[in-house]
Amino acid sequence: MENPKKSIHKKQDSAQEPEAIYGTENNLISNDSEKLHPILEKLILQSIQDAKEGKGISHEEMMRRVKLRYPFLK
Repeated sequence: MENPKKSIHKKQDSAQEPEAIYGTENNLISNDSEKLHPILEKLILQSIQDAKEGKGISHEEMMRRVKLRYPFLK
């Protein structure tokens, strides 16, 4: 008698991915501000204004604070 486990044929794992076209042309990315939601546009403008006024902290300062708070992260 054959071992029933060996007689089971496994399907080969094969992924059938659809073809996709990945492009980096400028026409794929829209810089048109008209397509942005008004609230998002307002938030972006506010963030730019805050950056010009010097609000916020630098990346280096944030990394220093993280290392002080979580010394086990290196």
